[in-house]
Amino acid sequence: YNLPPGTQSLALVVQDIDASDPDGPIVPWAHWVVINIPPTIKGLPEGFSGKEKEEETATGDYAGTKEGHNDWKVPGWRGPVLPNHGHRFEFKLYALDDQLHLGNKVTKEKVMEAIEGHVLGEAVLMANF
Repeated sequence: YNLPPGTQSLALVVQDIDASDPDGPIVPWAHWVVINIPPTIKGLPEGFSGKEKEEETATGDYAGTKEGHNDWKVPGWRGPVLPNHGHRFEFKLYALDDQLHLGNKVTKEKVMEAIEGHVLGEAVLMANF
């Protein structure tokens, strides 16, 4: 794949953009947040997600990569368990000009705020479930 020149890290946000709030409106629901993905890797390996604690970081080629909290308020990937089909899942990858330093309890909201002014490019994959 082609990354913009100057890319220092990648951030991934996966969300169900058709989730409905119990109060009625449709609100995006984060299923996975991953930050500081090295731009030199071509993907995340099977079994990457699911650490017991957010503070644990990956090692080797993935050193520094960190999973944030999803909207279930736990770190890591949580797949779709939906009452009906027809939900769109957005996998959005951001190319950033720096790494993110967000401390503990990284959330989609914190990531979106932190990347302002640092996005060099983005890619989106939509999947229907």
